[in-house]
Amino acid sequence: MVGSSLSTELIGGVAALLTTLCWLPQALKILRTRETRDLSLVAYLAFAAGVALWLVYGVLIGSIPVIMANAVTLLLLLGILSLKLRYG
Repeated sequence: MVGSSLSTELIGGVAALLTTLCWLPQALKILRTRETRDLSLVAYLAFAAGVALWLVYGVLIGSIPVIMANAVTLLLLLGILSLKLRYG
């Protein structure tokens, strides 16, 4: 049972890392090009709201991996949203 629990945690950790860091290239590209015209403001706002709710959920259940992954993702998304508002 312990081995399967460790495998489950490892899979969850890798998934959280990938889905969190996937926003970094987008943010860096926007900083480099200052181009946000093709980004949907509504889609990013909806996604950020969903991530914020996942963050609240993580806090409510006391899950550090869920909290950390969603906190970092939310910070990256808020950064992208602020660049979208700044650069149009």
